[in-house]
Amino acid sequence: MLLRVLALTCVVAVPQLSLAQQRRTANQHVPDSCPITKPGEQPIVPPPPYPAKAPKGTFWYGTSQLWTLLGDTGTWAGLGHYTPNDPTFRQKLFYWRQGYDWNAEPRPRLTVTGRRLDAAAPPLMADGANGGYREEDWKSFMVVGINLPTLGCWEIKGRYENTDLTFVVWVAEQR
Repeated sequence: MLLRVLALTCVVAVPQLSLAQQRRTANQHVPDSCPITKPGEQPIVPPPPYPAKAPKGTFWYGTSQLWTLLGDTGTWAGLGHYTPNDPTFRQKLFYWRQGYDWNAEPRPRLTVTGRRLDAAAPPLMADGANGGYREEDWKSFMVVGINLPTLGCWEIKGRYENTDLTFVVWVAEQR
């Protein structure tokens, strides 16, 4: 039980860090050659009990079958490393699906893959997904950690059951 409480505490704290990283990137230059996903491209208003409005500086993206939270700027900057000796860039991704219950499926069958679009690079590495819950707003969600081997333009695909959700993000150094 203690391990589950600690894991949930970490899951609840990480979204705020990830969102802060996305918000800090407003001044990052995204090359025209990187087709970042922008607000309005595939907007969704999540069904109840999920909040209809995304936190400031972010937007909901996807369908009721699978959606995620993206930053308005389309960039991730200053991503940390998983360990001091790890050369990859770490990010946590959050996904929702109508009817998903983290208690019934604590290890959701969500897979995340990704490829760099603007240069040759190894694919991203993804951890196994976990379920999480935040009563005040996010309700049941799925979370997965990813490691990007390089900076640049990345296409990221989440797949849960028979539904895919793909977006593009620019990964940059912290300014």
